[in-house]
Amino acid sequence: MIVPHATSPRAVTKAVIPAAGLGTRFLPATKATPKEMLPVVDKPAIQYVVEEAAAAGLHDVLVVTGRHKRAIEDHFDNAFELEQALAAKGDAARLDAVRDPARLADIHHIRQGEPLGLGHAVLCARRHVGDQPFAVLLGDDLIDPRETLLSRMLDVRDRHAGSVIALMEVRPEQIHLYGCAAVEPTGEDGVVRVTGLVEKPSRQDAPSGYAVIGRYVLDPAVFGILERTPPGRGGEIQLTDALQELAAGGTVHGVVFDGLRYDTGDKADYLRTVVRLACDRDDLGPEFTAWLKEFVAGLETGTRPGRRPLAA
Repeated sequence: MIVPHATSPRAVTKAVIPAAGLGTRFLPATKATPKEMLPVVDKPAIQYVVEEAAAAGLHDVLVVTGRHKRAIEDHFDNAFELEQALAAKGDAARLDAVRDPARLADIHHIRQGEPLGLGHAVLCARRHVGDQPFAVLLGDDLIDPRETLLSRMLDVRDRHAGSVIALMEVRPEQIHLYGCAAVEPTGEDGVVRVTGLVEKPSRQDAPSGYAVIGRYVLDPAVFGILERTPPGRGGEIQLTDALQELAAGGTVHGVVFDGLRYDTGDKADYLRTVVRLACDRDDLGPEFTAWLKEFVAGLETGTRPGRRPLAA
């Protein structure tokens, strides 16, 4: 269990979760269902993200949504009829599961009127956040609940001020999929100073092997920069461009993460995430793992468990 982060006069208390994307990589499933609501075992992906924020002591959460994202708001609201039906049945376990999302944090919602990119989505949070530092958690990146990445980032923000981003070392052939950071050592284990950022560079142009993953603790100065940042790659306002300006001023640090991260924005990684988290569950793991071993063995021998022979 993560111990909630201690509060101080300028402590981070608010989290922003951008959730306005169209989810085109998961069509047709996301035609009518927000990609953030796709189930990871038996919880939508966005619930894991809110749980992570709450575990780190961030109980004021703003979700930036878009059109056709009403299901996210409904999920974190009370469902009186469903709760009454479960209570009448005496189904306490499912009743708690239904109530839990609304009890995680004080959750607010705002719509991003136009799909102008991550930087614009963060800018939409300006009025809610005010002049306080805040965290940004992307819903595509799930961090294993046993990890303490966000709490570590909050600690670094307390010591160094400025902004803090999460970094993960990736293989050279993958770096073009991420924002990439130029870094220099600080003398502190697992913490680097970020001197520059490049959005999705080629392998040859990447300044390092450190990719930016979806966790940020941002100084409110980022809002002024985003407001005057022109559209960049893909015609969108890129958060990376604003962070590049902050990094040039020496106010951005990176926390290097080598723990368990699940990328649910990719179909293959989404499937791997479901399998790994299901195997970790006490209620599902033993039976599911046994079936999985049998299934893999069947693939290797050319037979599939439970497959019925074709009729003659």
